[in-house]
Amino acid sequence: MTNFLGAQPYDHVGAQSEIRPLIRGVYAWMTVGLLVTAFVAYLVSSSPTLLALALNPAVVIVAIIVELVLVFVLSGAINRLSAGMAMLMFLVYAALNGFTLSLIFITYNIGTLTLAFFTTAATFAAMTLIAFTTDIDLSRYSTYFMMGLIGLMIALVVNIFLQSSGLDFILSIVGVLLFSALTAYDTQRIQQLAAGSDDNTLTQMSIRGALALYLDVINLFFSFLRIFDRRQR
Repeated sequence: MTNFLGAQPYDHVGAQSEIRPLIRGVYAWMTVGLLVTAFVAYLVSSSPTLLALALNPAVVIVAIIVELVLVFVLSGAINRLSAGMAMLMFLVYAALNGFTLSLIFITYNIGTLTLAFFTTAATFAAMTLIAFTTDIDLSRYSTYFMMGLIGLMIALVVNIFLQSSGLDFILSIVGVLLFSALTAYDTQRIQQLAAGSDDNTLTQMSIRGALALYLDVINLFFSFLRIFDRRQR
């Protein structure tokens, strides 16, 4: 649940002329990542053997550690990776994320999952449109976004022990607002990345941008999922 794109000042006009190749790559890889995650999650939830592994705390902890390592490498050292290695690491990360998130298919009903999916898609589309059309430089709020992320993560960890349904609902609302804003912010940052990318780094930059939006979508989806699940109880 972290943002990994830089916070350089955003040049809306200058970025528009160079964005198309990068943005196509970003959205293509983000879509592939989400599809891999959904497929693996469904596959694991449908297999008693794989589901038993997903329910094993030791296996899940190892998977999460590997995920974190992959995220930090992809976000911090992607320029030093070959295009092939960057692609492989992103796909492995998406698959591992599907493995660790597979329990949603046995925790939530299909109606709640579907509602959360379409609401997330609509919100993502709206925030992307805002990012492409607004003249507001969202990078000026990057410090507040980071503070919000840290505060939200701490509160979520605390609520694991408190088990407060009221606090969980409030945190879900905060999550929707925060990751909606981050979607617009990261979209602007991707446009800024276009100015510093070339044919040799296009794949790496595409995956870097895809990872940022992928994380926004996943966290936005789970925020909506918790809200809708509470309403249907």
